[in-house]
Amino acid sequence: MVGSEENNPGVVGATNLQGGLSTRGGKLMAATGHNRRALSTINRNIIGAPPYPCAVNKRALFEKFAVQMANKQQLKPETKEAKRPVLLVPTSTESDDCTIIDVEDYNHSSSESAVPMFVQHTEAMLDEIDHMEEVEMEDVSEEPVADIDSGDKKNPLAVVEYIDDLYNFYRKAESTSCAPPNYMAQQFDINERMRGILIDWLIEVHYKFELMDETLYLTVNLIDRFLALQPVVRKKLQLVGVTAMLLACKYEEVSVPVVEDLILISDKAYSRKEVLDMEKLIINALQFNVSVPTPYVFLRRFFKACQSDKKQLELLSFFLIELCLVEYEMLKFPPSMLAAAAIYTAQCTLSGSNQWSKTSEWHTNYTEEQLLECSRLMVSFHQKSGTGKLTGVHRKYCTSKFGYAAKTQPANFLVETRFGVH
Repeated sequence: MVGSEENNPGVVGATNLQGGLSTRGGKLMAATGHNRRALSTINRNIIGAPPYPCAVNKRALFEKFAVQMANKQQLKPETKEAKRPVLLVPTSTESDDCTIIDVEDYNHSSSESAVPMFVQHTEAMLDEIDHMEEVEMEDVSEEPVADIDSGDKKNPLAVVEYIDDLYNFYRKAESTSCAPPNYMAQQFDINERMRGILIDWLIEVHYKFELMDETLYLTVNLIDRFLALQPVVRKKLQLVGVTAMLLACKYEEVSVPVVEDLILISDKAYSRKEVLDMEKLIINALQFNVSVPTPYVFLRRFFKACQSDKKQLELLSFFLIELCLVEYEMLKFPPSMLAAAAIYTAQCTLSGSNQWSKTSEWHTNYTEEQLLECSRLMVSFHQKSGTGKLTGVHRKYCTSKFGYAAKTQPANFLVETRFGVH
């Protein structure tokens, strides 16, 4: 315990202070007489102090005797380290009475002397504890990322061990397997509108032939990549379309439509030889590279990430994606972003509010802010899908087979309320 100034060189001396504590038998005992008034002052300050584990707020007591302490206190470098940032200061060199001052007040009591080491260590420790508590609170409040593959670990077809590597490869490949968004500038006889008419018609052909979803997305990819490399006259544009669908069927389908079926659906505008010649031209121009990641590849993975088993959400997402296939301006978005934005927009459409979980953000690598531009365009396409001449996608998704997804009310609030009218 603290004794006199001579026996305790690390304690700051102070004189003419009223009240204090005395040490008897190794314990702090209340002093008698007029010293009790100081003890009552201490108690009164302690009652109003915050419950901090390492320090007692004694600012009121310090301010009362600030002038006297400033004249008497002298800091010494030999001060021993203490476990608690509370100092017991003798009230007189001739008695064992002492009072308590706050470490914070102690630091401000002398502007000429350095802060003792034990004060620095204690303050650093308290700051570290506060920081750890803040981090822990942030971790508790943050939404966890779910393990979406935990249920498929025993399914060999799910290839859980390689699924992340596969999609990392798809992301790298998508940047080199898409057509440039401005390729139509080098076409001299066709334009964006003609491309839209061709894609809208092929969506109906795809529906009537009951082909797989993957076939449609690969067909559009082959058309755009070929048109980016080869100028085509308008009378051959439909031939490019049906031939690209034939190639996509050979890659994706189990049962491939025969060439005669494609000629028939084209109203016999082309011969068998023309179709086969165009097939050779397209496949050689693309250097036989038909293994490309399309929006469909990312859709299947992102559906799993959003942890939704609602069929309506999937149908609405496919509806929005197919609306984008018709629009030339959507070529500026990579397939992975189209897939993520379609699911985000579908979730907002069905729930009436913004829906994008941490799990979806983690597996898609897209934040909600990154998807907003693409999502707003999808909402605008949804709003006008039943008007104009290109209504093939709308008619397809107005059937019971596709859950009447086209009749769903668009997420107008994404465009009008939160982000302003687009």
